[in-house]
Amino acid sequence: MNMTFDELKDKALSLPYAPGVYIMRNKDDKVIYVGKAKKLKNRVSQYFQNTANHTPKTRLMVSHIHHFDVIVAASEFEALVLECSLIKRYLPKYNILLKDDKGYPYLRLDMKEIYPKITMVSKISDDGAGYYGPYGSRGVTQDVMEAIRLTLKLPGCKKEFPRDIGKDRPCLNYHMNQCAGWCQEGKSCTEYRALMEQARQLLNGNFKSVAADIKEQMLAAAENLEFELAASLRDRLNAVESLGQKQLVTAGTLADTDVVGYAQTEAKACFAVLHFSGGNLLDKDYEVFPLPDDKEAAVSSLMKQYYLSRGLAPKHVLLPFEIEDAELFSQLLEQQFGRKPHLRVPQRGDNVRLVELACKNALEEAERVTSRDEKHRGTLVLLGKMLSMEPPGRIESFDISNISGTDIVASMVVFEEGKPKKKDYKRFKLEALTNQDDYESMRQVVRRRISHYKAGDSGFENAPDLLLIDGGIAHARAAVEALEQLGLRMNVFGMVKDDRHRTRALVTPEGEEISIDSNQTVFSFIGNIQEETHRFAITYHRQLRSKRLRYSELDTIAGIGPKRKQELLKTFKSLAAIGQASIEELERILPRDAASAVYHHFHGQEE
Repeated sequence: MNMTFDELKDKALSLPYAPGVYIMRNKDDKVIYVGKAKKLKNRVSQYFQNTANHTPKTRLMVSHIHHFDVIVAASEFEALVLECSLIKRYLPKYNILLKDDKGYPYLRLDMKEIYPKITMVSKISDDGAGYYGPYGSRGVTQDVMEAIRLTLKLPGCKKEFPRDIGKDRPCLNYHMNQCAGWCQEGKSCTEYRALMEQARQLLNGNFKSVAADIKEQMLAAAENLEFELAASLRDRLNAVESLGQKQLVTAGTLADTDVVGYAQTEAKACFAVLHFSGGNLLDKDYEVFPLPDDKEAAVSSLMKQYYLSRGLAPKHVLLPFEIEDAELFSQLLEQQFGRKPHLRVPQRGDNVRLVELACKNALEEAERVTSRDEKHRGTLVLLGKMLSMEPPGRIESFDISNISGTDIVASMVVFEEGKPKKKDYKRFKLEALTNQDDYESMRQVVRRRISHYKAGDSGFENAPDLLLIDGGIAHARAAVEALEQLGLRMNVFGMVKDDRHRTRALVTPEGEEISIDSNQTVFSFIGNIQEETHRFAITYHRQLRSKRLRYSELDTIAGIGPKRKQELLKTFKSLAAIGQASIEELERILPRDAASAVYHHFHGQEE
């Protein structure tokens, strides 16, 4: 039965203050979200109160809730177990899910076969064979199998023994001295099985035992003057010792330490796990997903799915930050796999650097799959959250440029979907201003721009979602006053600069500062807008000033053309110096009538 929003709210408020799990369903009765709560009433009721504070993702999820169920648990631990089980069962749309849920492969060796062989399988079966691992990804498991094969010179082909013995010539592996040629006639099955027994010992981690057996065989061969066999056994002994030193094989466990990393770009986040054994990096797993509402909750959820699906737990798990229910989750892994891992956030030393490495790996994977458009969109979403507004699709930024009150001009630059839209840039020459008044200048330019919008004038027909004003509170207030005169309200913020002339904060017309320098993405974006606005204003101002200087006061004097004007400026350097020159000084470079005209222009006619 579908429920109204108020009915959902009333049902949530009637829930008990008890631990449990809540299950959100849509109109088709499909589970869309599963969550766990220490106190069901507090947690579930939050979805139906203060919805304006929800993130867009949560708001969308809530809009699809038609009814929900709860299961009260006897303890928080029981609620955790139930949550993990339900997420795995329903794979809800709005939960962050681990896509790669295949688990780790194992190596299988059945010594009951006449010619045993090592194979890779996805799960353990109750068939009497020996299963070893898991060791990591399929690639890592393949490397382990190949290392043992090369060490003992076992077959790496697809031939079946004894069926294919003597049918074909030995393959390339034999000629490369990577296989002892077990497909040839005359090879001993007993010797083959002895080698497979050594392989079984290696898979169990018994390197020293295998090395001792080989050494004993090598010495016996030397005593019997079987020097070729002794040399072969010597090479095998070196290979086994090397294999043990590199610790390519770990007995029955993936790693002794897992290091969790987390990082995010403007649009994507990544959860990464590095696996270490004996200090050596074995493998990496990662999951890239859209930006979560809560990174701690996201990592917590993915960790539960990750370890429960893989069927094992390491001794230690290093985390980038504290996560909810870490101790309860550790207990759950102990219950499932008989080992209780130690989950902690390192504070100093080498472990901190390992976490930094895991986070660096996570960032690289997230950046690799984040497109340029997603970065722009993600930046706008972050900016919108900081300013308590929807992501601004169209941003217009204004700056005033003047020198000593002359040629007062303004620039308007436009960013749409996070990118500059240069064809919409506008320049304004401020009118009826005889002195430098930045605030009145800002009122005038905003009033003129928005008046064009109200009139539907070409090039001004698109309304801005956000106005950024170069300056502080007073400049932002001036822009708001211009909007109020036109009967409009828009999102207006001033750009407050630091001592390096970079925008460090945005300020509301009421004086509330919103710091942006702590978020590098938004800080860089606003900095780019500020620089572009200032550049555009300065360029226009210089063009006007250059034009004004080209058409100077000298152009109004009779008898002074371009060549004589150039000669005057070259000799006296400035207009002020020309005005102070005597008529004799002027006559040195100009004819008498022209010199007299210049002199009397600046000093007036004699009475």
